[in-house]
Amino acid sequence: MVCRVPVLINKQRGSLRLRKKIILHPDRLGVCKLEFCKSALLFLIGSIALALPAFGQANAADSQGTSAKPLAYDVISVKPSKPGDGMSVRTSAIGFSARNITLWGLIFNAFDVRPNDPIPGLPGWAETTQFHVEAKMDDDTAAALQKLPREKQDEERHLMLQSLLADRFKLHVHHENKERPIYALVVAKGGFKLKEAPASEAGHGSSWGSGRIDVRDGLIGNLVFCLSDVLGRVVVDKTGIAGKYEIALKWTPDEQQGTADAGPSIFTALQEQLGLKLESTKGPVDIIVVDHVEKPSDNEH
Repeated sequence: MVCRVPVLINKQRGSLRLRKKIILHPDRLGVCKLEFCKSALLFLIGSIALALPAFGQANAADSQGTSAKPLAYDVISVKPSKPGDGMSVRTSAIGFSARNITLWGLIFNAFDVRPNDPIPGLPGWAETTQFHVEAKMDDDTAAALQKLPREKQDEERHLMLQSLLADRFKLHVHHENKERPIYALVVAKGGFKLKEAPASEAGHGSSWGSGRIDVRDGLIGNLVFCLSDVLGRVVVDKTGIAGKYEIALKWTPDEQQGTADAGPSIFTALQEQLGLKLESTKGPVDIIVVDHVEKPSDNEH
């Protein structure tokens, strides 16, 4: 996932707007945990996915070429769960595990979906009914995955989860492009002010909330994902900046502007602290449309 990364009291999506935090552990196996409550969200994923292939009835394999066998989970269990204390999501070297997760939460983890994105065709139960999901790879699949670069591993995990959704939830989707207002992130006059990430095994990840974004050992794409969520509008990367960086952005939210201790707006902070600028424009926005989905049976294994 470019990790990229979803409280779950009733609707996961609504609580996403309260607070988000992404932490990736230093083992780089993609260990993830996502917990939700009324005031906080803990969401851990490999890296924020910015551009995933279109997914239809059965084609995770197309993006890998016809000669490559798509990676897939060997053992899968999907069971209904009762609303609990929150949701957790973990990925390991051999599998994927989610507790008290909704279908919307699974889609959020599997596709290039931002927290505020509409998903036409998604039924109401997809945001309220919760499940326990366990998926494990066989030894050959786990070994093949670990041989891939980190970004490619994240992409493959997305595709494997998409296949799981197609198999167990009978999820069929298509993609549509809609012309909508967006922001373009560009380099401001004077050049960017980003600090390159040190070459270390300290882990990578992103966290963001009211008035702050922090990206550790991340790409500009990670920053773009966070900005898209904070601003409620798609942000596209037009900086041309490659590499990995340590990014810390702090600003005063709009509702606090005008107070005695107010700091810069997010737009001003981007220019002053990172040497980047947001330009308002219009452009095509990719959205997922659900064509068909079913609740899995109680004894899905």
